Amino acid sequence: MSLDGAPASMDTISCQDYNQKIEDMKKLEYPMLQDEIYLDHAGTTLCPKSLINAFSRDMMSSLLGNPHSASSSSQLSSRRIENVRVRVLKLFNADPDQFDVVFVANATAGIKLVIDAFREHKDGFWYGYHQDAHTSLVGAREVAGAGHRCFESREVEDWLSGRDVGATKVRDSALQLFAYPAQSNMNGRRLPLNWPKRFREPSAGRQNHIYTLLDAAAFVSTSPLDLSDHLQAPDFTCLSFYKIFGFPDLGALIVRKDSSNVLRQKKYFGGGTVEMVTCKEEEWHSKKEGSVHEQLEDGTLPIHSIIALDNAIAVHHNLFGTLHLTSAHTSFLALRLYTGLASLRHGNGRPVSTLYKDSSASYENSQTQGPTIAFNLQNSRGVWVSCAEVEKLAVIKKIHLRSGGLCNPGGIASWLGLSPWEMKRNFVSGHRCGSENDIIGGRPTGMLRVSFGAMSTMRDVNTFLKFVNEFFIDHQSYIQAEASFIQPPTNLYVNTLMIFPIKSCGGWRIPDNVTWDIRAEGLAWDREWCLVHQSSRAALSQKRYPKMALLKPSMDFDKGVLRIVYHGCIPSATPHEIVIPLSADPALFQESSGVSSCPIARVCGDSITAQTYRSTTTTSFFTNILGVPCYLARCPSSGLGPSMRHSKPHLRAQQSQSLAMPGSFPSQHQPPSLSHPLLLSNESPILTISRSSLNRLNETIKARSPSGKAKAASAELFRANIIVAENPLSPSGIERPYDEDNWLYMTTSSKEDGVHSSTTFEVLGACRRCQMICIDQNTAEKNEEPFVTLAKTRRVDGKVIFGVHMGLVGGVGRIRVGDRVRGVGDGEGEAE
Repeated sequence: MSLDGAPASMDTISCQDYNQKIEDMKKLEYPMLQDEIYLDHAGTTLCPKSLINAFSRDMMSSLLGNPHSASSSSQLSSRRIENVRVRVLKLFNADPDQFDVVFVANATAGIKLVIDAFREHKDGFWYGYHQDAHTSLVGAREVAGAGHRCFESREVEDWLSGRDVGATKVRDSALQLFAYPAQSNMNGRRLPLNWPKRFREPSAGRQNHIYTLLDAAAFVSTSPLDLSDHLQAPDFTCLSFYKIFGFPDLGALIVRKDSSNVLRQKKYFGGGTVEMVTCKEEEWHSKKEGSVHEQLEDGTLPIHSIIALDNAIAVHHNLFGTLHLTSAHTSFLALRLYTGLASLRHGNGRPVSTLYKDSSASYENSQTQGPTIAFNLQNSRGVWVSCAEVEKLAVIKKIHLRSGGLCNPGGIASWLGLSPWEMKRNFVSGHRCGSENDIIGGRPTGMLRVSFGAMSTMRDVNTFLKFVNEFFIDHQSYIQAEASFIQPPTNLYVNTLMIFPIKSCGGWRIPDNVTWDIRAEGLAWDREWCLVHQSSRAALSQKRYPKMALLKPSMDFDKGVLRIVYHGCIPSATPHEIVIPLSADPALFQESSGVSSCPIARVCGDSITAQTYRSTTTTSFFTNILGVPCYLARCPSSGLGPSMRHSKPHLRAQQSQSLAMPGSFPSQHQPPSLSHPLLLSNESPILTISRSSLNRLNETIKARSPSGKAKAASAELFRANIIVAENPLSPSGIERPYDEDNWLYMTTSSKEDGVHSSTTFEVLGACRRCQMICIDQNTAEKNEEPFVTLAKTRRVDGKVIFGVHMGLVGGVGRIRVGDRVRGVGDGEGEAE
């Protein structure tokens, strides 16, 4: 199916008909979209099946050589490349007599090429950039020796009109460059394309010539860029083709020939850009004096990517028609989603979303607004919903969107009202783009973004609106009803003890008859080991590698080893188990173990130093099973040091909040008083859950299931160290689910050999859950539950919670299955 020969606008074809044709085509062309909703086309669009097929046929039928030769294969490559240049210019209505195309890796590489040429000028250059600029444009300011300035649109207009004569204070000999995006990659606002022409017009406020650099990457992903008037066009235009076609990973810098001389200042030369070079006694070279691209394309071009671009242009037109059609279609979708989000209300009338659209832009006018929507969600009390929590649920529902800072620092700061000092404060406190703690001081540090592409349809819009309606509109909830009565106290005891020797791998149940040591860092042997990616040096997570759940460690104290057995399909020539000595003394390891100290780049954002196992047997075992290059590392409990981590500060802030939901923390909680050391656990030394809470959750899952036969969530999913339960001899019907939310402290006590002993734990805060609890710990399969039900019934200020983080009070402690448990609440006495 194709839309070849389709009209150039939506005037003669209804949006609904076009939408249905796209929907039908997706089944054949985009098999990767089956059951998936892709809404991040501003990041990259998707590659159709027919493009890969066309490119494959082209490669199999063409003998292509390095173009820097006279062979027939080389000449074929040269001809094809030059033909693609012309085709690219034609795509943007650019006259080859007025423009040239320089192939680069991506839009950022095109920007850098221009900046590198400007910085070579003997007097440097002054740089101006728009507030909506992508980070890649902002970064150019660091090499602008003659100064730089960030402009809002109003300030640009004042500058162009001569009202701001002090916009650029720069010496006459310095070059001047102004860069801006045709479309904001943050919220889709489109800026005037006539600014370059106006910069060329004489003005009392501008005496020197000002060059213009247009970042067209976001704009051209769905809209045609018309460069037919070279007097109005930017001097330099950069773009990325994968944002238009999905493939290849290639970019271009379109250079206005009348402005190309300024780029010839660059000093570096590579193969292909010089005529002759001498070395040794006399060092001399002669640069090529031909076309612009001959002087700027150092080295051998990405031949096959350029050939793929030739196929991409043809296939895209065959499937979708012109970019005018794509623009009209995506604008239609964006308007529907924007209108839908703006209309959503909570039961109390509060809006569900805050939409970041400029007042000068309209989703009904593609000249002012692209098919991108930036927003944040709020609950019925006006509290911001964490972007990280939205994305966790989106992953479960197979929805792909973007969240965080969106590589647009100026836009984010402006729309969220963040001053530079606030952004620096957030950074110092540990916030990074993509981190889970993205609400600081009651304000968001990033936003959500949905963007459409040529293959998007109304089904994507409707599915996303349904997603927001299902999870983020506050209705009368199940857990609110149960707070109307007070349940009597019941007896609690330690039901199960678990440790997870290797971070993110399976757990090991501590035998019921064994008394277990507790240290400041948590239960003994818990999360002392981890698997580390050989390249990034980051600890692996079950969220990314679900098969880690099938790696089941066990403690063999008789033989002094940690035994790891894989309960899945074993790759050929790979043993089903491996043993690791428990001793941390390197002298006791075999020489082949090759134990050494080595830094691990990230464990939940922290840098640590650990012992690493470099033996071929150990490394191959984990690498072959998981299909990722990794090695085993250990961070044994050894007191304070350069790699010591501590419980996360945001837990204390969270614990002190007033949480308006039943079963949550009392309003007068004081934040935890202690900072607890960690080994490799995420946020706290110990995690505790309640069987009563788990039972209530499973009742809710069953009640919400259409068939009433939903699979119950097992305790193993929550990877808790301590599982407490009601005394089985207690009367039925008096369980206290979620009572642990009210605790400030928990004490366990026992009587052994006539001696009474007790251990006290401080409650640090609720455990913030992610989609990892949906990974079956026995099959490694991913499911929607229990996260979906928790998100509907256990969300507090945008965070999905279940269980509580704890830390030991005092230096050491002991615990055993059957120990009596007391939960100490806030001014409410003890729950026994």
